[in-house]
Amino acid sequence: MTADTETPGVWADLVGQERIVEILREAAEAAAARLSRSGSHTGPDVAPADAMTHAWLLTGPPGSGRSTAARAFAAALQCPSGGCGKCSACHTALAATHADVEVANTRTLSIGVADARALVSRASRHPAGGRWQVMVVEDADRLTEQAANALLKAIEEPTPRTVWLLCAPAVDDVLPTIRSRCRHLSLRTPPTTAVAAVLVRRDGVDPAMAAFAARAAQGHIGRARRLATDEQARLRRHDVMQLPLSLGRVSAAITAAGDLVKAATEDATEEVGALAAHETEDMKRALGVGAGTRQPGNASAQLKVLEDEQKKRATRAKRDGIDRALIDLAGFYRDVLAVQAGAAVELVNEEMRDAVTSVARHSSAEGTLRRIDAVLAARAAIDVNVAPLLAVEAMTVALMSG
Repeated sequence: MTADTETPGVWADLVGQERIVEILREAAEAAAARLSRSGSHTGPDVAPADAMTHAWLLTGPPGSGRSTAARAFAAALQCPSGGCGKCSACHTALAATHADVEVANTRTLSIGVADARALVSRASRHPAGGRWQVMVVEDADRLTEQAANALLKAIEEPTPRTVWLLCAPAVDDVLPTIRSRCRHLSLRTPPTTAVAAVLVRRDGVDPAMAAFAARAAQGHIGRARRLATDEQARLRRHDVMQLPLSLGRVSAAITAAGDLVKAATEDATEEVGALAAHETEDMKRALGVGAGTRQPGNASAQLKVLEDEQKKRATRAKRDGIDRALIDLAGFYRDVLAVQAGAAVELVNEEMRDAVTSVARHSSAEGTLRRIDAVLAARAAIDVNVAPLLAVEAMTVALMSG
């Protein structure tokens, strides 16, 4: 299967993951065969029983399609045809509205023990549709230790028709006792050609724009789509990419840090702002809050809970936005290093080749590696709750002196 080949059915949006698709398809066939043997489903026993297991851990870098793979697999398990992509089971599973597919994720910083216990309770039910109760945890790396321990027993001793699909960036992001009980699949960063092809096919993006967005997003298909379709997102990325070219003095480095954080924050605010406003209006409507009406007694408390949740989501979105900007910077210095090494590889920032070449000419490979380390150190610092502006200021000073 080539990068440009369209994968049929529920797998169509899982880009550049042919091996993973093959494994999950085989598992879905084995699951159907297991139902056939139990008398709950009619169909041939076509796949080995050991192809299917009750718990899976899908890992891969951001944008690799972990959640897409999990939802597609959930749909294939619920579909009588193994993931046709056309039936009601496929459509509702992919949209996370299927009665027997629970998708747990968080736009905040963590998944707490109360949420985990609710998942365990849901997992104990018999599937309403007679096939599988599928529990998709899209942010397993954000489970608190208590939450992870709450899930552990349910994964250790699953009910016969329950399947757990956990998603995380890396194996080490998941509690060892949980990951040891899961079958692990590692997704790769999709090739930029495959990402560009999907943008053209699915979103109608101009091929040249699709190629730029796929390169700039470094294979992150969601980010690529946004860059391809949102001019403001492209402009903010352009501002971030000027940072390596503006580091003359310490004062300039500090100013550049503030500009980067501001650009990333604006990007994140735009992402979550519209959703927050929509949620607030929906809740007010549901509570009967409006002009000229008397506010119900519990409305203030419920709106306050929603507001607190939205603030947590905004904090995470801001950090994620800054992290995306730092990944963009690391990509710039990766390009510089490639030029310095004379490597025959595609540049992430092909449109900045002149600037990349100039920086490469006036610095050493050792200095470039130190700059990459400074960017990665800033990402790590923010991940352990260092104030983003302080972390980015320290990074920009290190970039200037690297």
